[in-house]
Amino acid sequence: MPWFLRHLRLVPVLLLVAGLLTDFYTPARFSLEALYVAAPMTAAALLSLRATILAGIGACAADAAILTHFGFIGDSSGHSELAAVATVSALAVVVNRLMRYRDVRLQSAREIALAVQRAVLPRPPASIGPLRIAVRYQAAVKEAQIGGDLYGVQDTPYGVRCLVGDVRGKGMETIKAVDVVLGAFREAAEDEPTPLGIAARLERGLLREAAGPARTEDFVTAVLAEIPHSGGELRLVNRGHPAPLLYERRGRVRGLEPSEPALPLCLGGLAPREDVSDTVPFPPGATLLLYTDGLTEARDRSGTFFDPVATLAGHDFPGPDELLDTLLDGVLHHTGGRITDDMALLAITRGTEHEAP
Repeated sequence: MPWFLRHLRLVPVLLLVAGLLTDFYTPARFSLEALYVAAPMTAAALLSLRATILAGIGACAADAAILTHFGFIGDSSGHSELAAVATVSALAVVVNRLMRYRDVRLQSAREIALAVQRAVLPRPPASIGPLRIAVRYQAAVKEAQIGGDLYGVQDTPYGVRCLVGDVRGKGMETIKAVDVVLGAFREAAEDEPTPLGIAARLERGLLREAAGPARTEDFVTAVLAEIPHSGGELRLVNRGHPAPLLYERRGRVRGLEPSEPALPLCLGGLAPREDVSDTVPFPPGATLLLYTDGLTEARDRSGTFFDPVATLAGHDFPGPDELLDTLLDGVLHHTGGRITDDMALLAITRGTEHEAP
């Protein structure tokens, strides 16, 4: 395939040469008109306007030469065949222009989607104090740059605060809820003294939007993490989201399950109860991994789920970028490259004392 892609310009030429040689060395009643019309159509799909026009001229010239060689150029059958080749060559030019117009529109849509992603999901800084940060995002809709998963990182007076969430559903229709959650998070992260207060603000924001005319999706699973500027610990609030993973030195990985389960955001009214914040050690060299269920629910052809713990255990990673790259390579290999759900990954590594500024 790489060789073929590098030599696309040869395809129409090969079709014309094959048609000419076959027609020349076969009886007069045998015609490969199909190859002559295939050449400009192939050029229309693969090559530029100029190449398409040249392929059409070449097809007409080749057909005319063969018709002249066998003495058919002056009769009605020869005229009909040459007219058919010329007509298809003209249509090939039209097809080439239509495909070019489609490609321009598709590229424009991609650029708009990328601009939306950068606005809604800006890439966080690579480091905040002793913390090194990396994110990865994979949308289920191939041509989209954003889906229903979300992440946020904000440096606040209370510490570095992080959010990873998953809106019910997938695709472009979930962006409204993503925007609501991230907008509320950015505001609350600066004002609320605790992660519990942030979770409450997110809940109220989603409930307000759900009651309005522009109804958002029903619920959002989310996990909030707060890493104080001083101290080797982190605080977690989990609202129905997959448990984060803590990667420690020597390849040890453990799940940070919440002490008490909680319903997703916007569903808290179904079972009213106070949120719980869990505090866990965050030693130097450790990496906190927040992710959405697109990672753990990725399946291979036999239906087996991807296991991130097995992928990370026993390995040594110099930083969060390498850890996330390993995870993405692992899940793509596990699924055979088939991504069926949005996936957001956020990794934060606490540097050792000599790495801190």
